[in-house]
Amino acid sequence: MSTDIEKAPEALQQLVADSDTGGRKPTGLTAGIIFAVALLWALFQFWYASPLPFALGFGILNDTEARAIHLAFALFLAFLAWPAFKRSPRQHVPVVDWLFAIAAAFSAAYLMLFYAELATRPGQPNTQDIVVATIGLVLLLEATRRAVGWPMAALAAFFIAYAMLGPWLPEVLAHKGASLNRLLSHMWLTTEGVFGIALGVSAGTIFVYVLFGALLDRAGGGNYMMQVSFAALGHLRGGPAKVAVVSSALNGMISGSSVSNVVSGGIFTIPLMKKAGYGGVKAGAIETMSSVNGQIMPPVMGAAAFLMVEYVGIPYADIVKHAFLPATLSYIGLLYIVHLEALKLGMNPIVNAEPKPWRVRLMRNLIGISGSIAVVCAIYYLIAAIQATLGAAAGYAVGAVVLALYLFSLHQAARSPDLPEDIDIENPKPLQTWPTVRAGLHYIMPIAVLIWCLMVEVMSPALSAFWAVVTLVVLMLTQKPLIAMFRGVPAPGAWKDGWDSVVQGFGDGSRNMIGIGVATATAGIIVGAITLTGLGLRMTEFVEFVAQGNVMAMLLFIAFVCLVLGLGVPTTANYVLVATLMAPVVVELGAQSGLIIPLIAVHLFVFYYGIMGDITPPVGLATFAAAAISGEDSIKTGVQGAIYALRTVILPFIWIFNPQLLLIDVHGWGELIRVVLACTLATLVFASVTMLWFRVKNRWWETVLLAIAVVLLFRPDAFMDRLYAPTQSVAPSQVYEVARNVPAGDRVVMVIQGLTLEGDEVTKTVAVQLGDAGDDGRKRLSDAGLQLMPLGDQMQIGAIKFGSRAAKSGFEQGWDVKEVLVPSDAPTPHWFYLPALLLVGFVWWNQGRRMKPGLKAAAA
Repeated sequence: MSTDIEKAPEALQQLVADSDTGGRKPTGLTAGIIFAVALLWALFQFWYASPLPFALGFGILNDTEARAIHLAFALFLAFLAWPAFKRSPRQHVPVVDWLFAIAAAFSAAYLMLFYAELATRPGQPNTQDIVVATIGLVLLLEATRRAVGWPMAALAAFFIAYAMLGPWLPEVLAHKGASLNRLLSHMWLTTEGVFGIALGVSAGTIFVYVLFGALLDRAGGGNYMMQVSFAALGHLRGGPAKVAVVSSALNGMISGSSVSNVVSGGIFTIPLMKKAGYGGVKAGAIETMSSVNGQIMPPVMGAAAFLMVEYVGIPYADIVKHAFLPATLSYIGLLYIVHLEALKLGMNPIVNAEPKPWRVRLMRNLIGISGSIAVVCAIYYLIAAIQATLGAAAGYAVGAVVLALYLFSLHQAARSPDLPEDIDIENPKPLQTWPTVRAGLHYIMPIAVLIWCLMVEVMSPALSAFWAVVTLVVLMLTQKPLIAMFRGVPAPGAWKDGWDSVVQGFGDGSRNMIGIGVATATAGIIVGAITLTGLGLRMTEFVEFVAQGNVMAMLLFIAFVCLVLGLGVPTTANYVLVATLMAPVVVELGAQSGLIIPLIAVHLFVFYYGIMGDITPPVGLATFAAAAISGEDSIKTGVQGAIYALRTVILPFIWIFNPQLLLIDVHGWGELIRVVLACTLATLVFASVTMLWFRVKNRWWETVLLAIAVVLLFRPDAFMDRLYAPTQSVAPSQVYEVARNVPAGDRVVMVIQGLTLEGDEVTKTVAVQLGDAGDDGRKRLSDAGLQLMPLGDQMQIGAIKFGSRAAKSGFEQGWDVKEVLVPSDAPTPHWFYLPALLLVGFVWWNQGRRMKPGLKAAAA
């Protein structure tokens, strides 16, 4: 986070700047211009995300115009903030960079400035259009090289070359090619290329979330999360590592950068981990994994969650629901890994907290947790009652409740000591957990507003973030004066400090967005090349040839490709790449193999393997940052991080075959609790398998038994399906009845058959997720984008709505529905949890015997 990064050594600050905000540090008028443009960009995006343009009837922009302005700001700042080469001046901006910045900004804004004229000549660009598009494309690639890195720029250039050289390529890759005019028009003058979906999500949603994260950090929220984590965990065995894991999970929820997360938390946690006895390599690897995992943690997921809404076609709340359990399991697994490392190394706590009887600690924690749950429930039902009874006036009453809660939280903060601004590495002091929590309750309110608007009010992600930012701005302006008032002490300059923090936070938000804006625009080049050349179909054929019909081989190959595509590419951009290039391949080949893979499972699969590039040597930037802090070799740190990452690496393969890990096909609270508990235990046991340590060092046969338990807990269906068929077939004519009876959010599964464009007859198993429950099965299918035509006793697929869930799930117009698959009456596969529990219990008991006096030497 920015305020914590300012405490880091200059070399580390420069590393973060080179990665996230621009390594150039001009002074004087130039610095003022950069800051003013950044502030203007943030204000424009804040206005665009707000309901004010429609309420006032002023400043309303369509998506294309907003994307053009967004990219113009990003390119202008990219050339001013990033030097061209390492030897280029960092204290001033050369004249050529000013010229590049102005030309790039004009080229990007061209689509808005000449919007009406371009609309009159679609696909027929004139000379001026071609010149501007050429300059824009070249300068975008140069800005990408500077702000994102050469791998992304080289990849985009490769796809441009592929689009133009189609007729001269080998037969397996050949296509008819594209003329220069057609290429430039497709890439720059339409919304099929640079100004496509990815840039639209960046302009419409991602910016305001990055702004929220920057403001929350300026307000003190990042330090609050660190201090709460240290108070709760710092006194435990291996406490610094556990602090790193939990604080990174909290920061990762609203941060979009692995590198800044590593530096902001790592400058404290890595030295403390080394002091505790982890060693530099393991300390750096733990901090790297903790920070990178923040990219998979809802609600932001490195901004990829908002892109998934567009690519998968399901509500944002569903994205969060499906992604939450795997992300949480990944952090739980890492928390257990660092605990096992502490046990293996025989560590003692580095902070000597005041000892209390375990009954007292248990009672205090139970009271604190149950009290927090009770307060949250009371607030929820109070607001629901207000909305149900007051109608149009409910907004004012809800606002009064939020204000009262804010004043109460500030009153609690005033009664508590101020939080430390950092952690004393040389002589860390213990903190009391609940007093530390109470000292910063007001920081939770903007996050609560964001989650309430997203999950309860079901507002759009952008509008939800707008109201969260408004709440945060009010907090930043008033927290210091009001706390001083409650304490009865003067606070000279408090209002000015709050205002300065808001202004600096808006500037930070823009600087953090430059690379993301440029990267999403460049990702549009790759997407445009794929749509222009039909590469997606060829990629499917190529992967099918490599896998030879083996689903596991196909998934392993795609995981490797996603990992390679993710090397050196930021989270948002690499998700666009893998979602466009690889996700359709998994959907198609999985369907042809009879494997029913939910679309969200496919996209999370490619997303997880794409971000593993942040860890994997030799390119992982987060690893370099951690190694710079620890003073250890970056390759060794990356290899150790990759070992720790195994618990995350296996999860995508599990949910492909068992979607219950994503809370898909989970019915009722009982089944939900069973799945969550079983998956949590499986994660812990898998960590023990990889670390070769449970209660003591594992014997080889204990590791084998624990591995069998992991399989039984994660994949109980694999065993039950060998005893009972999981589905049964019904006639296609019953599809409407099946659709009527499917619970809300569940899927209708069909086996379809038809001819491909090449004339091959193919059979696929496809499924479409339905929305709200209803009595009309035909309408529910139609709402999902699928129209069926009865042909006697048979059914044929009619119209498929473009961009619908049905279209994205692999349904083909004109194909026949051969059968509809419904769940059979097989027993629940969860019965196989019982032998898994017995195996884990046996190993636990057996290792306990070795821990008795007289057997510890043998265990060692």
